[in-house]
Amino acid sequence: MTEPSTILRNGIKPDGELADPITRRRFIRISGAVAGLSLAALGAGFVPSGRASPLFHEWRGVALGADASLRIYHPDAAEAERLIADSLAEVHRLERVFSLYDGTSALSRLNREGELADPPQELIELLAISEHYARATGGAFDPTVQPLWALYAKHFSAVGADLNGPAPSDIRSALAKCGYPRMTVGAGKVAFDQSDMAITLNGIAQGYITDRVAELLRARGVTHTLIDMGETRALDTHPAGRPWLIGIKDPRAEERLFATLAVDNQAISTSGGYGTEFDTAGRFNHIFDPATGLCANRYLSVSVIAPTATCADALSTAFSVMPVDRAVSALKALGATRACFVLEDGSMVDHSA
Repeated sequence: MTEPSTILRNGIKPDGELADPITRRRFIRISGAVAGLSLAALGAGFVPSGRASPLFHEWRGVALGADASLRIYHPDAAEAERLIADSLAEVHRLERVFSLYDGTSALSRLNREGELADPPQELIELLAISEHYARATGGAFDPTVQPLWALYAKHFSAVGADLNGPAPSDIRSALAKCGYPRMTVGAGKVAFDQSDMAITLNGIAQGYITDRVAELLRARGVTHTLIDMGETRALDTHPAGRPWLIGIKDPRAEERLFATLAVDNQAISTSGGYGTEFDTAGRFNHIFDPATGLCANRYLSVSVIAPTATCADALSTAFSVMPVDRAVSALKALGATRACFVLEDGSMVDHSA
């Protein structure tokens, strides 16, 4: 039986507009052999994917502002519906913590006020994890680059904007508001050490949320499952006994697959500047080098396979601004298993730890 494909369009809604919640940077096609089960009771976001199966249950809809899917192997259809409903409830709960676009989220309140008393445990945990990856990558991953996003977004939204980007002096001013060591994270309070700082968890939150869904499903006995909530994580192998196959889209031609990678009880994340671009020429994008304040243009895309989606997400973001040799050293030190770098000439550098 041929499985329907799922295409994740990086940050683009079906109507062509940029998705608001947690900017999508991914461009992944999932391949396997599953049939769908109608789960219309879960809401209008469900898209039936094929003939019902007594073992496979697939939900496809929208989560975190873009296409998402859950593919669950379970003998009980009613329980599968409950598992998917509970998974989506967890996604929406965590989005209310991490969203930059919900003014009531914990993250938005922190950015607005400069400090947050009694922060949610998940925010404390993810900020601590973010600091870990920031240190481990020499600052290449840094959640405090939101002032750079604000600068570039404001610059390119202005009428008659200089197509060469913000002035160097403005970039230096924005950089002065960045730097993860200037953030204090404690059990009772999160605070910035200077004014006008702000954080974004767009480079790691989707991976974290994907892992939380995986933990929820694993705790309830689910196996042979593929989860995609912005990043993709496989629980165990495909039920046919082989790895899940993840196709990486060609950054230069979305109708083509650039490569197909095998994932077995692992996660994969792909980052690329093409996901959200500030200018029509594609010279300026949403991935920033925390050392220079400039946009990442070193690679067309970077894909990372790691034990968790959180790790894969953070490293695909960090590696986008790191030379290959530095990235490979971090890959081995942090327990990730593979990184694929698509270069500007269209060739790929593939490293396995």
